[in-house]
Amino acid sequence: MMGFNDGMPKYGIHHLLWPNEIAEKMGPFLLGMIDSMLIDGMDYAIEGEAMLPQLVADLVEKHPDKIKVVFVGYTEINVKDKVALVKKHSDGENDWLTNESDEYIRDHIKNMIAYSKMIKNGCEKHGLSYFDTSEDFLGAIEAATDFLVGDLN
Repeated sequence: MMGFNDGMPKYGIHHLLWPNEIAEKMGPFLLGMIDSMLIDGMDYAIEGEAMLPQLVADLVEKHPDKIKVVFVGYTEINVKDKVALVKKHSDGENDWLTNESDEYIRDHIKNMIAYSKMIKNGCEKHGLSYFDTSEDFLGAIEAATDFLVGDLN
């Protein structure tokens, strides 16, 4: 996303948009990129918030043997607890929330809870996998990883 933000600002994809707005604007690019990836036959991982279940559901249905998709979020986490986790696990200079106020972080987390609920609902509607990190972050990440690469081990 930051490639568009910094390298091609005329496309209107920038860091101030809501994640679903970014996903909708980046959708055609990502779908074209995925189509190309399917042709070369290599394994790829695409990570980021700029995808929506409804934008990838058709690809998964069309290529169930080639595409695995997981969405990860937190729909039920306590905001105060999440703020503490964000601060505890900050890596300093590379963490964009490091210099933000607690109020800003709280607002961001509330927005991400709402976004996670939207993503979870989209996954349920389209039969895609959603892993919630609200209660057991590492367990959810392990389950998502197992879903993606479990058959490779």
